[in-house]
Amino acid sequence: MTGMTICGYIWATFLVVWLILAIKTKPVQHRETVSSRLSYTIVTFAAFYLVFAGEVRAPWLRLHILPANAIVEALGVVLTAAGIALAFWARAFLGGNWSGTVTVKVGHQLVRTGPYRWVRHPIYSGLILALIGTAIERRQVRGAIAVILLYIGFKIKSRIEERTMTNTFGAEYADYSRTTGAIVPKLPF
Repeated sequence: MTGMTICGYIWATFLVVWLILAIKTKPVQHRETVSSRLSYTIVTFAAFYLVFAGEVRAPWLRLHILPANAIVEALGVVLTAAGIALAFWARAFLGGNWSGTVTVKVGHQLVRTGPYRWVRHPIYSGLILALIGTAIERRQVRGAIAVILLYIGFKIKSRIEERTMTNTFGAEYADYSRTTGAIVPKLPF
C-alpha cells in the first residue's frame, strides 16, 4: 500500500467522522450569506481537487519536487495523520458550536480550551497540516499549490469568522484574539 493510499484512507475517515459529527450541532441563530461562503469555498475546493485529482492536464503541475523514498513517504503519512488528529481534537472541544459555514448557534459559547488555547481556528490548522502531509505524498508542484490555496481559503474564512465572533462576543473575543494566533500559534516573544 502506498503512502498516498494511506493518506486517502485517513482523509476518507475524516470525511465520514465529520459528517456523522455534523448531526449533533446546535440550531443556527445566524448564518453567513451564500456569496460570503463562495468567497472561500471555491478556493478550498480547488486546493483539494489539485491534491486528490488522479491526473491533471497541465504537465508543469505534475513536476516532481520531492524524491520518492521511505522517509518522504513516512513524513507525508505522519503529517496527514497528525493534522487530522488535531482537527478531530479541536472539533471535540467545539462540540455543538461547530458548523461547516460561518454561523452563530443558539446558545453559542466562546471555546478557549483544548487546542483553542493556542489558536482560534485549530481545525483549519489541522487540515492545513494534513494537506501538507498529503502534498508531500503527492510530491508534485500541484501539492504545493494546493497547500497555498487551502491556506488562502481558510484565511478568507477565518477573517469572516473573526468579524462574526467579534460581533457576537465583543471585548471577550478581542481579548482572546490578542492572546492567541489565528491559524498558527503566537510566538511567546
